Amino acid sequence: MRTETGADVDGAASDAGTTASDADGAATDADTTTGDAAEPSVARKAEAVRQSLSDCDGVLIAFSGGVDSAVVAALAHDELGDDAVACTAKSETLPAAELEDARRVADEVGIRHEIVSFSELDNPDFVVNDGERCYHCRTMRLSRMYEAAHDLGIGTVCDGTNASDPGEGHRPGLRAVDELDVRSPLLEAGIEKDEVRAIADEYGLSVADKPSMACLSSRIPTGLEVTPERLTRVEKAERVLREWGFSQFRVRDHDGLARIEIAADELEAALDHDFVVAAREHLSDLGFDHVTLDLHGYQTGSVSPAGEDEQDDAGADSDESGDEPLVEDVFAAEYPTADE
Repeated sequence: MRTETGADVDGAASDAGTTASDADGAATDADTTTGDAAEPSVARKAEAVRQSLSDCDGVLIAFSGGVDSAVVAALAHDELGDDAVACTAKSETLPAAELEDARRVADEVGIRHEIVSFSELDNPDFVVNDGERCYHCRTMRLSRMYEAAHDLGIGTVCDGTNASDPGEGHRPGLRAVDELDVRSPLLEAGIEKDEVRAIADEYGLSVADKPSMACLSSRIPTGLEVTPERLTRVEKAERVLREWGFSQFRVRDHDGLARIEIAADELEAALDHDFVVAAREHLSDLGFDHVTLDLHGYQTGSVSPAGEDEQDDAGADSDESGDEPLVEDVFAAEYPTADE
């Protein structure tokens, strides 16, 4: 499954004695990659990740099947074979559909896949849902990864943090990565998000263009407790939207008021009268008192402080934004009336 790197191609091109006139169709540059799907510099960076892992006796990758952790898993499996293990932490905040995706993507990569369990709801600091929620979540999740790695005799834990992540707003989860000494191979090699997708495309991974997906607690506004009831109704509501064909969306739970966010390119379908009626009926059946459609459309960080929002991929991928929250208190907003 390993993709051909620039170093592999260089010798072959020079041995072939390619002429200047033939060069346009030949792999003469040391950075050229098979399939031309990735930029030359991306191939070098991918090889740098492989080489950086080559001295490890084994690695465990925090994994939920999103594009970042999937690429780390693929590169690690290339270099280490059976000594690379993908591990997904199952909890109340991970949608069941995402767990199934993780299983499927691990099969695509060909890597051994372990599933462990824990509960963020056991930690009162997480439940209170303040500005440090993602820090507490990622600390627990990655600590569980270390426990699994210890049980398997593996000394290195990796995550999918990429080089685009540190500059994207309030990111308390990254502090946990640093404190726990988790390795971030994509970040170390300077691989940014678009390059991650290019590498995933080279591997033929189905998640190459998958939108970022975040834990369910990111749908609950900061300051409102994370409870099993809220997580369950959000998961069921989003499952309905997914089954109806929407791909990039969130259902935010404002203490019984559902605020549906849908990406701009899909918003027209959400404005259809039949969808409005069906969404109201289905989400009301799930326990929401009010069902609304946000005309801002889908935006990350819309219920979290300073853009701190959505950390994905078992604490590996992320979907955070540097924008201020769009909604502080949905009930406190003042709107003009027809008389104004």
